[in-house]
Amino acid sequence: MSDTSDENSEVIQGRGHFADKPPKRANDWQNRPPYRTTTDTNASFQRRYKAHCHCGRVKYWLSRERPLAAKFCHCVDCQALHGAPFQWAAIFHKEDLHFENGARDLAFYHAPTRNASYELPVKVSCAYCHSPIMDEGRRMALMFPGIIQFENAEDKKLFDPQCHIFYSQRVVDLPDGKPKWAGLDNASELMEDVKSHEAETVVGKRKVETTE
Repeated sequence: MSDTSDENSEVIQGRGHFADKPPKRANDWQNRPPYRTTTDTNASFQRRYKAHCHCGRVKYWLSRERPLAAKFCHCVDCQALHGAPFQWAAIFHKEDLHFENGARDLAFYHAPTRNASYELPVKVSCAYCHSPIMDEGRRMALMFPGIIQFENAEDKKLFDPQCHIFYSQRVVDLPDGKPKWAGLDNASELMEDVKSHEAETVVGKRKVETTE
């Protein structure tokens, strides 16, 4: 999609995650969005939505009314790291986010090297309850709307995913009429949506490999 070209450029072709080999950056990342915590930023940040992890130690705010894009990702990495059939991700600029306590109580995981360290691209979670918080890339952040406290159904609808990505790796059929890309959106084949009566809760290898 045109409004997520920067985000798409950060994702590994064939996988559902940001590309490795990020540019070097200074050691003051804790003073940059979304982690910086100063009197000015805490007071002036526009608080549109509030979110928190399961245990409540990690809290953050969103200033943007709706994400730049939202997607369901079915890649095997998301399945493993979320312990779920797929991931619901909403894309934001880092400046749209603000952690109330900065990097405190956060844990970081660099998937390309499998190290528990802050190195972009990095997966961010609560250090206590281990709730996934976001995937941080070089320019964008992929937030997980499941922990956002929506005040009404209309606000939640703004986070409705536009498509499925890495649907070729899915473990469940979702015949919802949304575009289903074998890999990245607009950079891979579109897959045929199955009929409701043909949907499987555990998808076999033959169906996964079938694209249109």
